[in-house]
Amino acid sequence: MLSRKQYTFSHQFAYMSDDAKREIRRAILKAIAIPGYQVPFASREMPFARGWGTGGIQITLSIITSEDRLKVIDQGCDESVNAENIKRFIVSVAQGVTVTTDTKEATIIQTRHRIPEELMTTAQILVLQVPYPDALRDVEPSEIETRRMHAEGDYGRMWVSLYEDIIKFGEIRASYRYPVVVHGHYIMDPSPIPRWDIPKLHMAETLFLFGAGREKRIYAVPPHTTVNPLEFEDYRFRVEDFSGKHCVRCGKSGAYLNEIIESETGSRKYLCSDTSFCTKRMREELKHHGSTARC
Repeated sequence: MLSRKQYTFSHQFAYMSDDAKREIRRAILKAIAIPGYQVPFASREMPFARGWGTGGIQITLSIITSEDRLKVIDQGCDESVNAENIKRFIVSVAQGVTVTTDTKEATIIQTRHRIPEELMTTAQILVLQVPYPDALRDVEPSEIETRRMHAEGDYGRMWVSLYEDIIKFGEIRASYRYPVVVHGHYIMDPSPIPRWDIPKLHMAETLFLFGAGREKRIYAVPPHTTVNPLEFEDYRFRVEDFSGKHCVRCGKSGAYLNEIIESETGSRKYLCSDTSFCTKRMREELKHHGSTARC
């Protein structure tokens, strides 16, 4: 038999207690006020293993309302096991919330490793799941030291690390988690998004919230904030090159593509990473061809 206190908690809207959600929302407000700064928060136990998006889930549960429309993607895919499980869980604990796969219809988008291809608006919030929130951890293992380095803007070791990549490999190797400078001060880890998505952070209209549950950190990029990738004058930042390639499903070029290698023939084909964007394009093409045929 549940006690009254246990019964009330088990029926709490969006799973977490009001105190927990207030604490996370205060951390979010501080993160928005200081773009790129990692705000500590008391990461709660969730019915998911740490490392499977608990930071992003806690942010989403803290800001979601019954009027919201939720979209969850995992590496661009709406139908992955991880994305489906998160959607099922949130809908089951937040009554009234509806789920969509359409980027334009969603008010809150929780994502792992991708930013949608379609341009987002001021009416939307993008929540990113983050495994490693501090870009400096690759060059300095001590958290005490990295926090000092952030406070003083002491980023010499990060620049040396990028320079060493150029000396050894002829280019900066980071294909994801590419370090960026936010609002002209903090070096930030943009989560494991590909380089293709980095320009979407710069002066965007959308609020980006980053949650690391295992590391207990929240940080943010508010709308209309400068986000610049680290680069040298003679070695500029560049995104992945998909020139001459297109999606075999929708025919789109100029989008981030996943490379698929046929096991039998060894041939290569490409598919849009953003499955919702790809499906929408296919439907539009079918409508267009259908109307043309009727004419």
